Amino acid sequence: MNTDATPHDISRWHPVAPSADLRPGANIVAGFAEGQELALWRSAGGAAQAWENRCPHRSVRFTLGQVIEDRLACAYHGWQYAAGNGQCVSIPAHPAMQAPRNVCAKVFGAVDAAGMLWVNLAQDAAAAPPSLADAVPAGWHFCRTLTLRAGAHEVRDALARHGFVAGVAQGAWQGALDAVKTIALILDAQPQLTFVHLWTEASPDSDAMKTLHSAARNLRSAIETQG
Repeated sequence: MNTDATPHDISRWHPVAPSADLRPGANIVAGFAEGQELALWRSAGGAAQAWENRCPHRSVRFTLGQVIEDRLACAYHGWQYAAGNGQCVSIPAHPAMQAPRNVCAKVFGAVDAAGMLWVNLAQDAAAAPPSLADAVPAGWHFCRTLTLRAGAHEVRDALARHGFVAGVAQGAWQGALDAVKTIALILDAQPQLTFVHLWTEASPDSDAMKTLHSAARNLRSAIETQG
């Protein structure tokens, strides 16, 4: 059984990171989706941003830079790019010079839904489907993210063998690990690198949450060993 998606399917929305990992106007988080390296951040107003992790000026990674209110500043020469459209709006070394209009960061579609930041690799992405909001039931808790040295199709096949079934949203699988109800959100990061974000109805300090952590480690070992 192979449930893998078509490679580089730009219609897909990828569950890249828990929404709580990104603070408004503060940190920059590195991410991946189908081999695309991403810089994830929020404007001061909280709007989610997912950009190619490369400054268009000298190709330095944006994740080395900093967020300045509603702008992302490159660490190399400090060029600043506006949230939303990625347009270069400031060159600190030449404050009197107008920023070149043809210099823009590559911006991808990004939305918050069900406690996750979802990214679409199409620059002109259509509106996110309503099903994303139902990927994780209300009141459920984030457990952990598994990093797996395996392809996404191998991970999907392994979850299917454990009784998981595809959920209402792309990348969402529903099932149980050691009898603990679980939602697994699968991120196809690179050809042999997959992230699985695990959510559960178990409360954070419960024995069931501890059981799920242990079951997740066993799942990772089984998938990587079989691979």
